[in-house]
Amino acid sequence: MQEMHGTTICAVKRDGKIAIAGDGQVTLSNSVIFKNNAKKVRRIYDDKVIIGFAGSVADAFSLSERFEEMLNKYSGNLMRSAVALAQLWREDKIMHKLDAMMIVADKDTLLILSGAGDVIEPQDNVCAIGSGGNYALAAAKALKQNTDYSAKDIAFKALKIASEICVFTNDNITVEEIF
Repeated sequence: MQEMHGTTICAVKRDGKIAIAGDGQVTLSNSVIFKNNAKKVRRIYDDKVIIGFAGSVADAFSLSERFEEMLNKYSGNLMRSAVALAQLWREDKIMHKLDAMMIVADKDTLLILSGAGDVIEPQDNVCAIGSGGNYALAAAKALKQNTDYSAKDIAFKALKIASEICVFTNDNITVEEIF
């Protein structure tokens, strides 16, 4: 069975708002665009939390479902839920093999959940993951430092720039914002 990969997710926190943007490309075996309109950014937990995921599609969905279970278990406490998921990720033999990462946010907190089971609070309130993550991160940092754009505009424009450079990123961009 061939794995489906390829995406870019970028998040920005500015002026009390957090935006997460993701492209729509799913790539099969690093050579075929399998789908160009996938939604990899979505709201969960009664629309109070936004997640964006990258990596193997099935693994990303599994990880996001587990994260939502943790949010329900810990009454929506984002940090506690992220730490509990990271602990589970490290200890569970099946989860330990998941090939995925997530960016998660509520109205106050922005976190990266890494493929190694780490919980990372991004420096400068800007982060990105996925195949075009470094391109989007560089663009978002430059836009945040040198413009007055909103978090939503920065996240969108950073994804647009990444789509022009990374073959695994397209310009079918979804942005969700929370504040």
